[in-house]
Amino acid sequence: MNWILLVIGGLFEIGFATCLGKAKESSGATATIWLIGFLVCLSISMLLLYKASQTLPIGTAYAVWTGIGAVGTVLVGIFIFKEPADFWRIFFITTLISSIIGLKLVSSH
Repeated sequence: MNWILLVIGGLFEIGFATCLGKAKESSGATATIWLIGFLVCLSISMLLLYKASQTLPIGTAYAVWTGIGAVGTVLVGIFIFKEPADFWRIFFITTLISSIIGLKLVSSH
């Protein structure tokens, strides 16, 4: 169950990074709404990381949580913010995904 909470927390990390990017592109009330979304996603993400780390090793939980957020945020950057998707970015994102899967496979929890 804690792995599921950790994955959901990682997805909310993607959400807070996305909201931050959208707030940067916006102004006025729209930027404020995105910043509120950022704070909500940040709070939920941190709470889920905290809950998952109650039974999972903190090093593993944090690495998986940030890895999910990093991979997702890069993909959001590519697909939503039109950031470049060159070979090396995709290569290193793939290695990051492999590392996240590896941490899950060697975890005793």
